Amino acid sequence: MRERAVSGTSEGPAPAADLDRPIVTESEIDTPPRTDPRPQPPYRSVFTTAPLAMAVVDREGLVVSANDSLAALLGGSPDSLAGSVAADLVDLGSDARTWHAYREVLRGRQSRLRCTRRLKHPDGHSLWVQVTVAPLPAEDGGVLLSVADISARRELQARLRHLQMHDPVTRLPNRTLFFERLSAALEAEAYEQSGTGRIGLCYLDLDGFKAINDTLGHRVGDRLLAAVAERLTRCAEEAGHSRPSIPLVARLGGDEFALLVEDSTGTEQLAELAESALRAIQDPFDILGQRLSVSASIGVVERHAAGTSPTALMQAADTTLYWAKADGKARWTLFDPERNAHRMTRQALASTLRPAIDRGEFQLEYQPLVGMEDDRLHGVEALVRWNHPQFGVLTPNRFIGLAEEDGSIVPLGRWVLRTACRQARRWQLDHPDGPPIFVSVNVAVRQVWDSDLVADVAETLAETGLAPHLLQLELTESAVMGSAGRPLQALKALSEMGVRIAIDDFGTGYSNLAYLSRLPVSVLKLDGSFVRGFQYDDREAAARANPADEVVVEAMIQLAHRLGLTVTAECVETSAQATRLRSIGCDTGQGWLYSRPVPPDRISELLGTPGVQAGVGNP
Repeated sequence: MRERAVSGTSEGPAPAADLDRPIVTESEIDTPPRTDPRPQPPYRSVFTTAPLAMAVVDREGLVVSANDSLAALLGGSPDSLAGSVAADLVDLGSDARTWHAYREVLRGRQSRLRCTRRLKHPDGHSLWVQVTVAPLPAEDGGVLLSVADISARRELQARLRHLQMHDPVTRLPNRTLFFERLSAALEAEAYEQSGTGRIGLCYLDLDGFKAINDTLGHRVGDRLLAAVAERLTRCAEEAGHSRPSIPLVARLGGDEFALLVEDSTGTEQLAELAESALRAIQDPFDILGQRLSVSASIGVVERHAAGTSPTALMQAADTTLYWAKADGKARWTLFDPERNAHRMTRQALASTLRPAIDRGEFQLEYQPLVGMEDDRLHGVEALVRWNHPQFGVLTPNRFIGLAEEDGSIVPLGRWVLRTACRQARRWQLDHPDGPPIFVSVNVAVRQVWDSDLVADVAETLAETGLAPHLLQLELTESAVMGSAGRPLQALKALSEMGVRIAIDDFGTGYSNLAYLSRLPVSVLKLDGSFVRGFQYDDREAAARANPADEVVVEAMIQLAHRLGLTVTAECVETSAQATRLRSIGCDTGQGWLYSRPVPPDRISELLGTPGVQAGVGNP
């Protein structure tokens, strides 16, 4: 062999001393002879015995030679693979993008291709491989195809992904996998080509789970969650028995679960699923020798997938779940767009309420309080309005509750008090010849607790110059009747200051009459529900009226007078009502018969008239 390796040299046979050493020049290593494109013997040995499966492929895509590792991987022999179409062996033609890249590498226009393929072994088992195609040197021609078995790595990745995407307690898909499935279901290509194009979601929360977890321990709590998961899974399987797909059941965290219905057929399908889940959970559980009973609240959302995002769907489901709990728990509630719009409006108002006070978006209107005997204007009630830049003019019932919740009622109430007292003093100065009118301002209980109401009133009266007896503060019956401690002390201090205290909406709250005699109250305002019973103008209507209404009102007026209190009737809308209230001794009236709430300049006009006639204050 060594003699043949050197016989072609121009030097002739090698000297005897050099017969044991092959003569290989540096140029022969770097540049293989062009006449023989096949790998030289040392490289062929490496190629043949390499553990990495490889094949040399010509520019036409045919296998020139394959090593033993590739033959073993694909189930054959190296000789049987020679001449095969390489792309068919490793499935490179299954998608257009990979096929195009492969052809570009064969033509020398692209440096490398790497992709992952799932192959079928002749003995039946599947394996995952990573295929790499790289060009050989130009003088060699063709490309080198290498195939690495990554089945073990893929299996490990699959196991790790399963652990990452599933809840360890219930073994259900977790929040991450749920949102992955939800996002995929809402992609356009997922619903445009097939299916109903709709999606549904049952968002479930266990009622009272925290109490079980806290009293019996997390071990029992985890067992209960696992048992709930089993029942929900059974419900989903039964619901999907006659349908194309089974709803996905996932644990989103804590005691929250979700049932995702892709290609839903409508709200009826979701309602049936929610009912089934409720019944399944309401059956008692036997957990570690304990018999536990729980219920669930479920928010149900069903809509077109087009135009819906995962965030929007979950927000709707979360809102609906809150409604189910607020409505009494142990029930399911369907998403209501109108109810949600009201909630969104409420949130928008709550978020802008405090800044609106600083921006001066509030104004006061005043409704007359008229004497029943003389039809004279005795006072006015200040009613706040919000000139909202988006929703227009809002009445107190739209925002006062929000202001009490977030505490902004304190600065708002302080502004109302000062504005009303300043206006009352201005009327007094503009009409010095007539008797001054008082102004009545509504006060929330939170104003008493969260601020020094007595100091605010004293400072306001001193600043505006209004006499204390010309200020009346109105509190609701439920607030005043339950007063104790600081609220009661504040009321007494204000009364001693000379400020009038009125109970608003009297007759609808606690009605603790014994307690009433000990409160520093000077006025009772009868709730409009009593006065409406007087609303008739002819004998036929009077005959249909409930006589008990008049008896109750007359008794309350007599009681008030015996306690030294005056009585104001709210919601007086007809002259017949006014006549009958006058006949049973009511002191003052307030309502649309006299005037709607009006701006301050309209009150100035009324002060210039000798009496307030029916409807004179209406715009």
